[in-house]
Amino acid sequence: MTALNSNTPKVGVRNTRQRTAVVDLLNELDNFASAKDIHRELDNRDAKVGLTTVYRTLQSLADIDAVDVLHMASGESLYRACRTDSHHHHLVCTQCGTTVEIDGGPVEAWAKKVAEEHDFDLTGHDAEIYGTCSKCSKA
Repeated sequence: MTALNSNTPKVGVRNTRQRTAVVDLLNELDNFASAKDIHRELDNRDAKVGLTTVYRTLQSLADIDAVDVLHMASGESLYRACRTDSHHHHLVCTQCGTTVEIDGGPVEAWAKKVAEEHDFDLTGHDAEIYGTCSKCSKA
């Protein structure tokens, strides 16, 4: 899938100037960002988008799988434009935030097996891998 487009159905039916500003910024980001970080950058650009609107837009984009969401241990959620329609996971640098989309590989089979062993119908799972990228490791 290509980057989010403010004219595509994935952005949603109600395409406002504020919503378009959020989507356009998400398309520019290579790394995950919090709603507050996104709001701060929009503010720096004089986009005049309220924090509540940023949260609502991110939630509606998450609801239709147009953004990837990382749920951090701190309780904060981080967002990034989803680059693919296929199921995937992320490798995330804990130093600089560099993110690589990766195939789940063995995780997919393991999740299915564990669900079956416990008589569950698998409806989804999350698996993210955190570490330090080569640039940060060398620094």
